[in-house]
Amino acid sequence: MADRRLQVFATVARLLSFTKAAESLHMTQPAVTFQIRQLEEYFNTRLFDRTHNRINLTKAGELVKRYADSIILLYSEMDNEVRTLTGDVQGPLVVGASTTIGEYFIPSVIGAYQSSFPHVKVRLNVANTNGIIHMVENNQIDIGIVEGPVNNKNLITDIIWDDELVVVCPTEHPLATKSSILISDLATHSFISREEGSGTREVVENYLLNNSTTIDSLNIIMEFGSPESIKNAVAAGLGISILSIATMEKELALCSLKAIPLEKPIRRSFSIVHQRQKFRLRAMDEFLEFAQVHCKNRKKLLEKAPSNS
Repeated sequence: MADRRLQVFATVARLLSFTKAAESLHMTQPAVTFQIRQLEEYFNTRLFDRTHNRINLTKAGELVKRYADSIILLYSEMDNEVRTLTGDVQGPLVVGASTTIGEYFIPSVIGAYQSSFPHVKVRLNVANTNGIIHMVENNQIDIGIVEGPVNNKNLITDIIWDDELVVVCPTEHPLATKSSILISDLATHSFISREEGSGTREVVENYLLNNSTTIDSLNIIMEFGSPESIKNAVAAGLGISILSIATMEKELALCSLKAIPLEKPIRRSFSIVHQRQKFRLRAMDEFLEFAQVHCKNRKKLLEKAPSNS
């Protein structure tokens, strides 16, 4: 119900880019430009200076941004209060997930959430951990779920899942007969790594540093941006890797790959993050609570299930 022109303007003003605003709003760039032009015609003044493919707010634009932010916030508060009073949960909710979580973990959470709250339109963005944190910081997504550490004090972080990273190798690999892997074992084999910026990569790097070595000691022959690509390369006999046990369910069931714990285990947490100052819609509150409960229930099921050995 809030003026669409103000919403578009506020997004452009925040990102200082028509292209990025169009992507964030799922609009075409000409449509974004048209909305801004309408607002400038209404006020009979320029709101942006456009020079050398860059834009900046004019003094009038800064004034409009201040009021637009307040108007949009007040509208959100009003909408949320009325829906809380009536028990109605609806509206858009933009969730971001780092690659491992986005591929193997979050789909079941969103699916169960949508069944409980069918009027909430959930949109999912998947990127590496650094990308998701950046989206939360820039208000491009409402909630992020990541597997790497979060060091921004402006973000609220709640742990929702405990994960373990394991060494992954072909079933016929020399390491496949071991019950656990030493750090020194890793350096003697070709290693396939996640890309820089990945939460998995950062956890592995920190683990090695805490054990008096570095990732440079590994014989990294290639890097990939997803666990699926790494598993395919490992299955092809190109090397070994370290991945989340959460990504290995299918391969362990089919006995196509071997997952072996390190002698000193690598454990990490999946965390749900959102802005400390962001006004929280009821749909967002319900999702935060729902994700916590869903994870607790999933842990109970896994604890009851027979282990893969």
